[in-house]
Amino acid sequence: METIFNNTQVAFALKTDTELDRAYFLFKMIDNEPLVRIGTAVTNFALKAHLPVEGLIRATVFDHFCGGTTEEDCLSVVDKMFTKGVSSVLDYSVEGKEEEEQFDAALEMTLKTVEFAKERKAIPFAVFKPTGLGRFYLYEKIGAKQPLTLDEQNEWNRVVARFDLICKTAYEKEVALLIDGEESWMQDAADDLVTEMMRKYNKEKAIVFNTLQLYRWDRLDYLKKLHNQAKEEGFFIGMKLVRGAYMEKENKRAEEKGYPTPICESKEATDSNYDVTMEYMMDNLDTMSIFAGTHNELSSYKVIALMQSKGIAKNDTRIWFGQLYGMSDNISYNLAEHGYNVAKYLPFGPVRDVMPYLIRRAEENTSVAGQTSRELNLLKTERSRRKNQ
Repeated sequence: METIFNNTQVAFALKTDTELDRAYFLFKMIDNEPLVRIGTAVTNFALKAHLPVEGLIRATVFDHFCGGTTEEDCLSVVDKMFTKGVSSVLDYSVEGKEEEEQFDAALEMTLKTVEFAKERKAIPFAVFKPTGLGRFYLYEKIGAKQPLTLDEQNEWNRVVARFDLICKTAYEKEVALLIDGEESWMQDAADDLVTEMMRKYNKEKAIVFNTLQLYRWDRLDYLKKLHNQAKEEGFFIGMKLVRGAYMEKENKRAEEKGYPTPICESKEATDSNYDVTMEYMMDNLDTMSIFAGTHNELSSYKVIALMQSKGIAKNDTRIWFGQLYGMSDNISYNLAEHGYNVAKYLPFGPVRDVMPYLIRRAEENTSVAGQTSRELNLLKTERSRRKNQ
């Protein structure tokens, strides 16, 4: 197969020389694990102590990985990427909230992004996290089949109502909706709720998408059971496929509590799980739609090969590729250049509130073997190409 992901001229066409240098400097820092640990601790301390560091954060890591502090802020980035055929998913990346008014604020922001998506071809999806709409503890308790108090039941009813309002609005406006995956010990409750939304709103096509984190060895079996249910009850399945973002936390909790880890035994097993699940969905495209969230070149090539072997058009709306803003531009922009559907997750929110997301990105780049060195090599290649023009 033709290799398309090495074209750095296409990958970084939108970056100025200054932005290219900043990206190289940033990934150089992320490549140093002790530096990431120290930087994370210092940043958390500075924010808690209300030291004036937001400008520095904004000028470096925030502007590289985020679209802005508000949804309007993001529009210049959205429009710029779309000139190269890369769409955006506006992701309100405020995490770890616990109060009802914060959940209501996230609801309103998500509804606003659905409206944005309806109005703009460049924004084909909306997205939210389950714990953006309700307390983590509540999902955990329901997933563990523990009885709720009356107050907790009323609280959960409000979570369900928030889910339903977003999904109903997305359905009415015909905007596809991605619902992110989180930690395994809260995911069962989220899965059941998302399935209920699919049953209601995916009768004609996939509007509501759940997320399969395929570093979990049980997810293909889960998908097959859901597929049987969908066939019996007559609804479509939408799934975002990712490898997963909570591996260290998952393994640590399993060890502490003495249960088998839900995580695959190796990186190779995870890769295999991802590719086999993708193939299963591609074999069932009559009732399924896929958002292939991956920074893995081999997995992306496998999707391309499957599409070619099955005679599926590059721009078939049932198949999207997705990467995070600030990462794997070589995959995103080269896929778009070749006519495939591609969308970048574009996080936004107040600098202080988005820090947990940014810290996770830095830690992920540090811990995933080869991720940062690949980014650095691509950036180095493009800098050298420009100098030698």
